[in-house]
Amino acid sequence: MWGTTPTIPAATVRAVNRLTARWAHATASAAASAAAADAPHTIAPAPPDVDAPAGTALSAAGLWPLLGFLADGAAGPARAELEEALGLRAAEAAGAARGLLAALSAIPGSAAAVGLWTRHDLKVRQEWRAGLPSTALGRLGGDGPGADHRRLDAWAAKHTDGLIPSMPVTVHEDTELVLAVAQALRTRWIRPFDAGWMSPENGPWAGRELVGLHRRTSLLDRVGVAETAFGPLTVLRVLGNTGVDVHLLLGPEEANGGAVLPAGIEVLSGARKAVPGDLLPLGTPGPGLRVEIRRSTSREPRLAVSTSPFSLTSDHDLLAHAQLLGLTAACVPDPAPFPGVSEGPLVVEAALQTAVARFHARGFEAGSVSAMAAVGCGMPRTPYRVRSVELDIDRPFGFLAVHRTSRLVLSAGWVTEPVPYDENDVVDLYEDEDEDEDGNRGE
Repeated sequence: MWGTTPTIPAATVRAVNRLTARWAHATASAAASAAAADAPHTIAPAPPDVDAPAGTALSAAGLWPLLGFLADGAAGPARAELEEALGLRAAEAAGAARGLLAALSAIPGSAAAVGLWTRHDLKVRQEWRAGLPSTALGRLGGDGPGADHRRLDAWAAKHTDGLIPSMPVTVHEDTELVLAVAQALRTRWIRPFDAGWMSPENGPWAGRELVGLHRRTSLLDRVGVAETAFGPLTVLRVLGNTGVDVHLLLGPEEANGGAVLPAGIEVLSGARKAVPGDLLPLGTPGPGLRVEIRRSTSREPRLAVSTSPFSLTSDHDLLAHAQLLGLTAACVPDPAPFPGVSEGPLVVEAALQTAVARFHARGFEAGSVSAMAAVGCGMPRTPYRVRSVELDIDRPFGFLAVHRTSRLVLSAGWVTEPVPYDENDVVDLYEDEDEDEDGNRGE
């Protein structure tokens, strides 16, 4: 129905999902800690904040290839850290990254691309460059940072089908290299939802009038419940028409995303088994679930689903989780972390990801751009950075004579005509100056 299904090695799938679980846990836990620190010390619940973030979105599948390409050119501690983050040996990383990107691009409705931009005088090692997909090599500089930004933004928009209009990293005058991976997907539900209204009776959304998505099916195995370390987890599979499904995960009310998302990945991998809906006991066997025996005009069983649409955009500073993502040593110049990337030593200056995810009545779409900017970490071509100021007073100007202590203006004026140049008059300009006892002119 969908053509040839791309083959992704099981080792790559495990490695990427492992990174997803670890990154999701760290991100959600950090957000929960920040929210707890900012929460008022009151017992009464705060009213809904319309300006509060709706959640977070991230893509380890979009980040993992970028880390793989970095590992291919890394050495020493940076190489070891990236191997730990990848869950794969650095010698295999570039090939696995290329394979993953090719597989992502082969999925109907999905696309993936790599971009590399360097300054003209940075000598990129050909053996590392050859490890990247056949991507056009772009240049930085020459026509200013503004032009660089426009080119990189256009690339991000093109390769995410407009989902992400700008590159996450900023190009500075000393940025030597930018490496980016873009990934996007769109799928339509095999069975669309009906858009409508809902008002939850319990929980943090209780009493609010919300947009709801509703649908019914006789396929009870679309939902299941798995036992986890924090209690039962309800999993709903929503099937898309491109072979891409979305799993909606509902845990106990006290469980945050740092626990729920990794548990959902464990169910996905088979590490935890979910009991399908047709085998669940009567009652409330899982969060959000009610299993009953009801009278019906049809002999078919019924699964009725109500959920909420969402549209999320998240910006991630990858260096905020540098240890988790294998980027701590990549930011340290001694020893040079990437001798295999270029002849001149480089160090990571910035690493960011922008991710988008949208779930609506007819389908799902998501995109990410992960980007890393590097600067030189050896001796600069001009070793000192100094302030340079130039002043040309070549048009009418004003002046103030100011008393230094009181800052009282003693005299002020506006000059509209300069003194005309005459070679014979140059010496005369100094004839009235006082000389010190050594005959030197005063300053």
